[in-house]
Amino acid sequence: MTDTKDTADIKLTIKSKKTLSLKGSISSNQTKPSFAQGRGNSVVVETKRKRIIRPIDNNNEVNNVFNNEKSKSEDPLDASINNNILTSNEKDARTQALIESKNNKIKESKNNNKTADEEDNLILSIDSETDNQKNQDDKNSINTPKEVVVDSEVESSRKNKRTPVSEDLTDDDQEGRKKTNLKQTKTLGQDERRKTKLTITKALDDTPRHRSLASIRRRREREKRQSLGSEIQQKISREVILPEAITIQDLANRMAERSVDVIKLLMKQGQMSKITDIIDADTAQLIAEEMGHVVKRVSDADVEEGLHGSDDLLENLESRAPVVTIMGHVDHGKTSLLDALRQSNVVTGEAGGITQHIGAYQLTTDSGNIITFLDTPGHAAFTSMRARGTKATDIVVLVVAADDGVMPQTIEAINHSKEAGVPIIVAINKIDVEGADSNRVRNELLQHGIIVESMSGDILEVEVSALKKQNLDKLLDAISLQSELLELTANPNRAADGMVIESTLDRGRGPVATVLVQRGKLNIGDIVVLGSEWGKVRALANDRGESIKEAIPSMPVEILGINGIPEAGDKFAVVDSESRAREITEYRKRKLKDNYASG
Repeated sequence: MTDTKDTADIKLTIKSKKTLSLKGSISSNQTKPSFAQGRGNSVVVETKRKRIIRPIDNNNEVNNVFNNEKSKSEDPLDASINNNILTSNEKDARTQALIESKNNKIKESKNNNKTADEEDNLILSIDSETDNQKNQDDKNSINTPKEVVVDSEVESSRKNKRTPVSEDLTDDDQEGRKKTNLKQTKTLGQDERRKTKLTITKALDDTPRHRSLASIRRRREREKRQSLGSEIQQKISREVILPEAITIQDLANRMAERSVDVIKLLMKQGQMSKITDIIDADTAQLIAEEMGHVVKRVSDADVEEGLHGSDDLLENLESRAPVVTIMGHVDHGKTSLLDALRQSNVVTGEAGGITQHIGAYQLTTDSGNIITFLDTPGHAAFTSMRARGTKATDIVVLVVAADDGVMPQTIEAINHSKEAGVPIIVAINKIDVEGADSNRVRNELLQHGIIVESMSGDILEVEVSALKKQNLDKLLDAISLQSELLELTANPNRAADGMVIESTLDRGRGPVATVLVQRGKLNIGDIVVLGSEWGKVRALANDRGESIKEAIPSMPVEILGINGIPEAGDKFAVVDSESRAREITEYRKRKLKDNYASG
């Protein structure tokens, strides 16, 4: 009974065992405050001590670390780890030897002023030794983990043991355990962020850092650039094409120089200029020659180079019809004589019976010869027309009335013919009129240097009557004889050129120009430049108004398709493209405008 009673009084309880843990920096004390009526609760007071890390000397750093670890780890596990470590004296001696060898090599490199190649070899050797040291440290670190690693491994090994967990753990304790689990260091098998391990020796090393290979390479490239830049570059002389006016920027670009240098030269000459200012060709030539360049002057008139082509070869020349201009005083029968030759009636078409323009006609003689006639006005107001007529002609037929003699316009026609160097044939007209005296005309011509054949001269003379058509065949024979003496030839197989005889603005047809082809062959579709105007030939018409497809030398034709009305007396030429024609006409218009502005 007593045994059963004793056993009944004893209560069975589960006592919590103390868990294994590392000695941390937190110390706990248990206090029990006393209250009235005998009540009391146990309160656990924990004090956290702050770990103080002091600087460690370079020579004793490894020894102090391992002494601290030895003092902290007193269980058999720490002892088993420390059995594989080098002694502190060996560690100290080894570290000191490495530091001294580095310092000695650095001092030797500074004192001897080694070249760049020797510096590279020194750095490579030091890096190789450092790598060996790193490899050795890695091996030692496998045997001797750091303090934090040891603590984490010990803690993990102890946690792996089956230990009863106390139910009295608070939430703060559980959070602390979670934090310690998260802060476990990585093992050596895991990848580290640093390619080289940062040791205490490296962190606290006061020795100066070595220059990297990249910095040495950069220094060499910089020295190479400086050496190349210091060399004096040879001046390149260029051929600079200078127009009549050019901007400073364009001049600098053509010389391959800086615009600032050009402006400096202008400032030395007393000119304050900007990069966009325009300078004349003389100033630009002085600047270019001063900078050592060769100057080639060009003009705006160079656009007309090759417009009328070069001289033709003798084997390409063929005989052409003569161009005859009929000149004389007003009302001496010039147009009537031409009508008698052409068997037409041009006089009735003129206002007041007076010729007011240059008419171009072509006829065929009984012998088959073709002759081109230009009829010029004889009035005093048409002096310029008579002058243009002499420039475009081969032979001048001077018509003098037998009853009137030599008059002022007759003298003017003689002077124009002499200036142009054109041979003269004297036609004494109106011999059938009462009071006509041919000898008086011959004597008056002597006063102006015209000596006819009948007076032992070399100038042909023919007495004709346009009204009765007397001796017209003799006049045509004289013209043919004179043209044979001149040996008139031209090349028909080339681009056409010639002279504008007259131009009008015709209703329904637009601008119409009468031109005389002097060389080459003019075809429909050719692009022609007539003075300051240009156009594409749309149609060609002869002196009878008939449409033709081409015009040969010494043929007068009318051209349709011109942009404007050209001036009478201007030269015309065929060009290869519209851009060339436009360029030439723009230059000529600009030149005319400048001449008009200058007065």
